[in-house]
Amino acid sequence: MWGGFNQLCASGAGSGQHTSSLTGWAPGLTLAPAVQGAVTTHSSQSPGREWSRSRREELKGSISSCVQQGAAREPRVQREVGKRSQPDPPLLGAVISHTENPSQVTEPESCRMRGGSSMAQPCPVPTASPPGQDTAPAPQTHPRDKWSKKMDFLLSVVGFAVDLGNVWRFPYICYQNGGGKDTAEALGAFLIPYTLMAVFGGVPLFYMELALGQFHRMGAIPIWKRICPIFKGTGFAICIIGLYVSFYYNTIIAWALYYLCSSFSGSLPWASCDNPWNTPDCTNYFGRSNVTWTNFSRSPAEEFYTRKVLEIQKSGGLHDVGGIRWQLLLCLFLIFTIVYFSLWKGVKTSGKVVWVTATLPYVVLLILLVRGATLPGAWRGVLFYLRPDWGKLLSTAVWVDAAAQIFFSLGPGFGVLLALASYNPFHNNCYRDALLTSAVNCLTSFLSGFVIFTVLGYMAEMRDVEVEDVARDKGPSLLFITYPEAIANMVGSTFFAIIFFLMMITLGLDSTFGGLEAVITAVMDEYPQVLAGRRELFVLGLITVCFLGSLSTLTYGGAYVVKLLEEFGAGCSILAVVLLETIAVSWFYGIQRFSQDVKAMLGFTPGVFWQVCWGAISPALLAFIAISSLLDKPPLTLFDYQYPEWSISVGYLIAASSFICIPFYMVYKLVWTPGSLKQRLATCLRPEKAPQAEAVPMSPALHPGGTSKGCRGCSGFLPCASHGAGEPLPSPRSLETAPRVSPGAARAARRPPAGTTGATADSHGLEAKRPNRLLRLERSPTPGQTEAVPSGEHTVRGAL
Repeated sequence: MWGGFNQLCASGAGSGQHTSSLTGWAPGLTLAPAVQGAVTTHSSQSPGREWSRSRREELKGSISSCVQQGAAREPRVQREVGKRSQPDPPLLGAVISHTENPSQVTEPESCRMRGGSSMAQPCPVPTASPPGQDTAPAPQTHPRDKWSKKMDFLLSVVGFAVDLGNVWRFPYICYQNGGGKDTAEALGAFLIPYTLMAVFGGVPLFYMELALGQFHRMGAIPIWKRICPIFKGTGFAICIIGLYVSFYYNTIIAWALYYLCSSFSGSLPWASCDNPWNTPDCTNYFGRSNVTWTNFSRSPAEEFYTRKVLEIQKSGGLHDVGGIRWQLLLCLFLIFTIVYFSLWKGVKTSGKVVWVTATLPYVVLLILLVRGATLPGAWRGVLFYLRPDWGKLLSTAVWVDAAAQIFFSLGPGFGVLLALASYNPFHNNCYRDALLTSAVNCLTSFLSGFVIFTVLGYMAEMRDVEVEDVARDKGPSLLFITYPEAIANMVGSTFFAIIFFLMMITLGLDSTFGGLEAVITAVMDEYPQVLAGRRELFVLGLITVCFLGSLSTLTYGGAYVVKLLEEFGAGCSILAVVLLETIAVSWFYGIQRFSQDVKAMLGFTPGVFWQVCWGAISPALLAFIAISSLLDKPPLTLFDYQYPEWSISVGYLIAASSFICIPFYMVYKLVWTPGSLKQRLATCLRPEKAPQAEAVPMSPALHPGGTSKGCRGCSGFLPCASHGAGEPLPSPRSLETAPRVSPGAARAARRPPAGTTGATADSHGLEAKRPNRLLRLERSPTPGQTEAVPSGEHTVRGAL
């Protein structure tokens, strides 16, 4: 190849012969105009003379660099992310085209001539990437899914955030601060710390996770390579926590399904004490007078839950959980079947299912609120719920409970927000989404409090006791004992029971969708070469693991296992994960860098309030909650069962099994990273890759013989007049928001100075405006066509 080149340079051919011979020296090679201009310039200045050795080597090195850089760039520009909600960025232009048929080269729609006009659509001018980042996209064979509609995403986020905890956890946290006549007035004060914790802690972290997922477009495991690689163990910890939650959470949904099936009867089975499972302690006080309620009394609803649904009387405790309840096994199998067919195709299917599962609960809540408000004694529950006692604000327990509730309710740290936001368009307004969905979540909790406390007031009126004495067990018991008991004594009890438990099932399914989608997205993004195109099989395997892991919760003592997993599976461990995530993003990745990422997506930088919350307030609140929960750990009980000490140790092992991934991966990363300790730390704390680009079409120079789209925009693999030597190459994503150069400014940049002509003048005119820049080589036009240069393009011809 180079022998023909040397022979060409040694000849005394003129400029035209130089160009044709140089093209023929490498068959199939189409020279860019800048190379042709260099040959023309030399020939016009010294016709018939040999090129100097240095000049020959300079030209040879330039062409070699073009070919090598183009070939190296090829696997990095083949990422295709699917259809875009905004026009695609212009193709990163070719330097040397290896296409056999140059006439096959076309241009993207955004750069084609329209309406037969002689003016081409201008291409955006690329902007510089953030310093210190390689903006080249990682290769990915399969395009990433996207939400079909914006509403699919919003409903999915709302469905995840609004779960069973909003219906029972929030009212009970208000409820458990009672304990006497004076503390009944203290519950309204809980709303004040709850609101403050939401504003300064929950919502900022909610916003941060949505922005991270949308910008980096990755799940909870691989995203740490883009933020702070040494914290990648956080992603594995999140996945393990997600599995623990799925082991017990879906069992609670199976209980609700069992109740739903039992509700299709003329008389609800928990409405009387005349059933085979009832005991002499069963006391039905509804519709009867002179009924004494004692500490040993059990309502029909309580005995139905404990002795019929759970059959907990057949278990001696965690050491003797007994056999599996086959009825609950069938219910759980049906639940996981629904989950599988909702997730197996990705957000395309789950985004449609949430239109039912995320909206139905609000219809049911409004119906139950209206019904509850008409019950006798409902006003007692509302007063118990809202009346404030400002002295209670001095209690540390109230603030800890409020902070824990808002963090567990909004769900930062579970990886769900990262996963759901990663399927958004790059320029989606995640700031508005964060404010909207978090507000809906908090208002739903507040509304659920009215629904629950109106019923508690009604039950207190019927029993002739105080409101705080109605429910004795927290957690799901509030949903499976207290509320069903009230429903059983309403007019139209069957209808209200059906819609209530249908609401519980849909609330639970939404959260299951989000939790498992976080695990699916994280693992598939981490191992795309293995799992790409095999989502259905992977989801089936994951659902199988979750189903098998849930079998222990279906035994006669399964309620004890559910309680243990609920306390330790996602307790302090998830708080520690969120704390480390916040520290990694705010302190190591950097608030300023993260703010610039948000600006690239939304067009504006987050305000001082958000930056202060991310950097200081939110980490402080998380540390406060985690330390307080560790220091003040009350005895673990369920019904009349006291958990033994060995079971508490098992619980701590469960919590440590997920968190231990973080220090283990830190050690692994430091050991396997080459260099000194200081170099290893610097490498492990520095992002490995920049955010992926979207929809990067292949360049004709990188696609031999293809028919891929082309554009006369800036070259994506060669420094040019717009990008200096050694600077990072522009990200295709940055081209979307890059300012366009006006036609007048472009013509002025190409206007030759006085006394210059041709290609040399064009080069001089632009170098006067951009000193110390390398020049771009441009693809030659299709033979037989006149090349139309977009008005916003920076072009240099005739200088090398």
